[in-house]
Amino acid sequence: MFIPLRHENMRGRRWPYITFALITLNVVIFLLTHSAMERQEPEIVDVHVHLILLDAMHPELQTPPDVGNFLESTKKKVGVGWEHLASPKRPMLDAWDAQIRKVDDPQELQQEMDRLSAAFQSQEHSTILGEYAFIPARPRALPYLTANFLHSGWMHLIGNMWFLWLAGFILEDTWGRAIYSVFYLFAGAAAMQFYAWCTPGSFVPLVGASGAVAALMGGFLVRFPRLKIEMATLLFFYPLKFKMPAYWLLPLWLAVEFFYGSASGQFSPVAHWAHVGGFLFGMLGAYVVRRSGLEQQANEAIESELGWKSNPDIVSASEAMDQGRLDEAAAALQKHLTANPPSLDALNLLQLVQWRRQDMPAYLQATVQLCQFHLKAQDFDAAWRTFEEYNTGGGEHMPATTWLELIRNLESQQNFDRAVSEYERLAADYPVQKESLLALLSAGRLCLKKLNRPADALRNYKAAQASAVPHLDWEANIKMGIQAAEEASNPPAIGKPK
Repeated sequence: MFIPLRHENMRGRRWPYITFALITLNVVIFLLTHSAMERQEPEIVDVHVHLILLDAMHPELQTPPDVGNFLESTKKKVGVGWEHLASPKRPMLDAWDAQIRKVDDPQELQQEMDRLSAAFQSQEHSTILGEYAFIPARPRALPYLTANFLHSGWMHLIGNMWFLWLAGFILEDTWGRAIYSVFYLFAGAAAMQFYAWCTPGSFVPLVGASGAVAALMGGFLVRFPRLKIEMATLLFFYPLKFKMPAYWLLPLWLAVEFFYGSASGQFSPVAHWAHVGGFLFGMLGAYVVRRSGLEQQANEAIESELGWKSNPDIVSASEAMDQGRLDEAAAALQKHLTANPPSLDALNLLQLVQWRRQDMPAYLQATVQLCQFHLKAQDFDAAWRTFEEYNTGGGEHMPATTWLELIRNLESQQNFDRAVSEYERLAADYPVQKESLLALLSAGRLCLKKLNRPADALRNYKAAQASAVPHLDWEANIKMGIQAAEEASNPPAIGKPK
């Protein structure tokens, strides 16, 4: 089992009140309903099983339309096993089964079928699952909402709430509370509808927040594809941690859900198709939110709420932005930054203004300035978030010195895999600058000493040796690195002299 622990962006601008509220609401509803659901479940199962057995043994008995639909749906699922249920030679299931086999009177059998049918129909309104769970065979408006807040057990609840926290709070911070709330509620309904399309006629009740949470995961993939997610697992009883970028991990999870949904059909106790439907809705919804400009409007509202009160020039630029005078706002901020030391408020506002102007080169330049400001303030988490915004905004050439400092911070956090890939990207983008040579040497060192990848280390050291950057001062280090990488790649055979 693989468990997500955290991702690289675990800080937000505001408290995620909606995510907290959703988690609290799910927990409270679970505490209020779980014991009742456990008491009602055996009764529901008994009625369903006895209806199936009685219909299999006496198909001539009459049933109401909804009960008939349930029995027909079950018969299709059971297939050839239905004949086994009808056989008088099968083992006794319970006392009711033993008693009903002794009854030969058609009228008495019909009375028992009528009693079970009435119990089946009453359960639709007398039990929590019947009233509030989503049942594809009889969809009603209310369960599209309520089923998202019911859970079948503690592990079901804890798993969903943990994923809700990891994917939800960052999207709430990005989209704002209103968009995030609407997205979550519609996502849950969309996941259930997709499940109903894939399991038509099913009477299996669907509960849980996993469809809506899967939508958050889909939105996370679209919005933060390059963020790395730290995972934990047990390998031969040894705890192991590793990191994978979202663009690898989340599509892999979706593929697994699709496989299990296809393989198990309607027999799985897990609603794999609800997960698939929620994930796809989340991807589409995140794309629409971003392309429609709603995300940008939400960000502007959030930043406006946080306030630009540190300087009259910034307040004036903020007012110009709010009134749609974007060129005026951009010019005022540029003038302010030229005449004054950079401030976080001014840089944040300039980034937003350039985004609204759809001037991507200016937006990227402002993002670089903001990243440099965070680095100077030693706020490395904020610097890395800004770097990710630069990448997702289409930036390809972060200034070499800034990029190198960011990667060194990654290395200090022991994120060695990502550090190596970024070092290699930097070296490829700036082949004639000193930072390129330093990046190749650092990548070689990490591959050799931290990641046990001597072949990659050798490739980086040889690239440093062939670099166009003068490297006389580093020549000895390069040769030692090449020698160590070659020895690690070709260790001497045991028992033979070196």
